[in-house]
Amino acid sequence: MFLAKVYVTLKPTVNDPQGLTIKGALHTLGFGAVQEVRAGKYLEIKVEGNDLHRASSQVQDMCNKLLANPVIEKFRFELEEIKSA
Repeated sequence: MFLAKVYVTLKPTVNDPQGLTIKGALHTLGFGAVQEVRAGKYLEIKVEGNDLHRASSQVQDMCNKLLANPVIEKFRFELEEIKSA
């Protein structure tokens, strides 16, 4: 079994109103050194099987088909093998 850690963020050219709101709130709280905030999504997905290449291919497909919008978002993921309990 594998654990996929998926990170989805907006592409650098896409406006990020949520990031701007967070940046403003951080400035209000006294964190004036913050220059930029980009908000995104983090997902953990357990994938059954023992073939790393197959698991990686499946997670790639998941991201391309559902988890990320390729027009405005980019993604990356890490896979780690986990032992079944």
